[in-house]
Amino acid sequence: MADKEMDRLKPAIHPTYSRVLCAHLKQEGFSDADIFSGTRLAWQELLSEHRYLSLEQLSRLIRRALLLTTEPWIGLKIGANTPVSAHGALGYAVVSAPDMRTLLSVVARFVGVRLQLIRLEFEESDGWGRLRLHEKTDLGDCREFLLGALLGSYFQMTDSVSTGRIGGARVQLPFPRPPWAEHYERLLGCPVTFDADCFLVEMPPEQLAAPCLTADPAMHRNAIRDCEHQLKQLEKGGPFSQQVSLVLLDCQGAFPSLESMAEKFAMSPRTLIRKLKAEDTRYQELLDDVRSELAAWLLTETSLPIERIAEQLGYQDTSNFSRTFRRWFQMTPLAMRKASEV
Repeated sequence: MADKEMDRLKPAIHPTYSRVLCAHLKQEGFSDADIFSGTRLAWQELLSEHRYLSLEQLSRLIRRALLLTTEPWIGLKIGANTPVSAHGALGYAVVSAPDMRTLLSVVARFVGVRLQLIRLEFEESDGWGRLRLHEKTDLGDCREFLLGALLGSYFQMTDSVSTGRIGGARVQLPFPRPPWAEHYERLLGCPVTFDADCFLVEMPPEQLAAPCLTADPAMHRNAIRDCEHQLKQLEKGGPFSQQVSLVLLDCQGAFPSLESMAEKFAMSPRTLIRKLKAEDTRYQELLDDVRSELAAWLLTETSLPIERIAEQLGYQDTSNFSRTFRRWFQMTPLAMRKASEV
């Protein structure tokens, strides 16, 4: 599997955002059966598990949301209505910032604690503050949803610390002007340029030094410290269970035993079990999660024969793979492949 394809399967998105998306759909009157049909996800699992989701997992929810709502701008809509507290320590660092310049700097510096698929860069030139986005991974068919959600969240944040919508702001988006462009301009209340070179939000000079109404120096210090801690943890691979999952993703065809995995982390098997238990999971659960995601991806996104897929997942006996697959998905590998071709 190519590195770019592998990137879609790596944990990269804080689980809060999948929950927010599902909660919005529930409020719109859709049932769990409606929301999760074909996504290989479940509401209770999203609520109880705290591991980051992959782009591939979130994309299945996004596609389902677009189908149910027929609102291609739903990402922007959800972002604009997501409370700042949903962004965790990053949200608290934003609302407690002393001024807009610091707010922009904080967002750019710590966006990775919530979303690792992109990088934000804050710069000042000609007196304007500019927040520029760079995709670290090809966002594919999730691009408009994710960029819209980021944009809506940004304006929600600035609204929450000021007396009203920032005047004079400008937005550029790197995709063609859609038929529903008026929803962007209505929800954002500022000019939006489409088909731009990159995602860019510009704040006028007179706004950069504007004080935040909710400034709180003590809270800001604590929130920044928390963001720094989370960022350092993520740079090491994230929570321990996520680090184990990343190793497993790189081990197609020869998945290590629990004892071998413990050796990779220079610890005893008992310590590995204990650390995973502290994060409410087990090694076999992580192994099943990785194998099942890889199996579904290879079946639906490639033309590899089922026998070859079984080999890549460490199964020498295709019938054994098929039995395990039915346990994971309540259907055969062939049935999933045929369903994906419809």
